[in-house]
Amino acid sequence: MRTPHVVVVMGVAGTGKTTIGPLLAARLGVPYAEGDDFHPKANVDKMSAGIPLDDADRWPWLDAIGRWAHGRAGLGGVVSSSALKRSYRDRLRAVAPGIVFVHLTGDRKLIEDRMSRRRGHFMPTALLDSQFAALQPLQADEAGVAVDVGGSPEEITERAVRALDALPDTSA
Repeated sequence: MRTPHVVVVMGVAGTGKTTIGPLLAARLGVPYAEGDDFHPKANVDKMSAGIPLDDADRWPWLDAIGRWAHGRAGLGGVVSSSALKRSYRDRLRAVAPGIVFVHLTGDRKLIEDRMSRRRGHFMPTALLDSQFAALQPLQADEAGVAVDVGGSPEEITERAVRALDALPDTSA
């Protein structure tokens, strides 16, 4: 990328945020932060029990991610966050203006299959429907790109890099 943006890798559970995020950070030469690590224990416990988070659960989590992103302003970084709703992305932008989103998208069946093969993750496949129900894709006025998750992690990362490079330069 031309300038050191902070990139938020977003999408429903199982799209590969935790896989693509570090690969993208390595390609961009910036640090990566795992969005799940910003969740308070109460959120992890709730999701582990198969209970979807509500907005009150998400605000402190989003604020923590936003603070990390704000601290990386001008330096660059990549962080993962589902950021499913416009209001969540607005909250992140309020704390860290200038962030750019990479929305990982894909067929529900593919995502469910990938989720079912994960081991040791607190998010059960049963919550995938609630994730898709909450999803509000990026809108035209939001800085970001949509990237299909078909193919290998390296192919997905390459598509993300190309899409980010094609964004208009807003650094001026």
